[in-house]
Amino acid sequence: MSLTINMEEKDSILCVRLDGELDHHTSEMLRKEVDELLQKGTYKHLILNLENLSFMDSSGLGVILGRYKQITNIGGEMVVCSITPPIRRLLEMSGLFKIIRLADNEQFALETLGVA
Repeated sequence: MSLTINMEEKDSILCVRLDGELDHHTSEMLRKEVDELLQKGTYKHLILNLENLSFMDSSGLGVILGRYKQITNIGGEMVVCSITPPIRRLLEMSGLFKIIRLADNEQFALETLGVA
């Protein structure tokens, strides 16, 4: 299975929705696409919607951590939302929730970042 990436801008927030598998085959594609948009400098925050993500390995964790560092370096915040139980367990075990905020859904993530 592959990965489908859907990105949408809402004010100064980049919303990234993933569908499929985020692994060593697809993580580089995600990194390139998100980096390309973040380098334009028009986004302050990043929301990562994992509702339709069926699998993630350590390569996916690396991409998420890298984008977190990138967005916090410009004074922004990253919110992960809508995660399935298996992905939640992986993120909890990795300790990512100690630094990245979790929201139940994308609407709540937007409200957390100040967009209704």
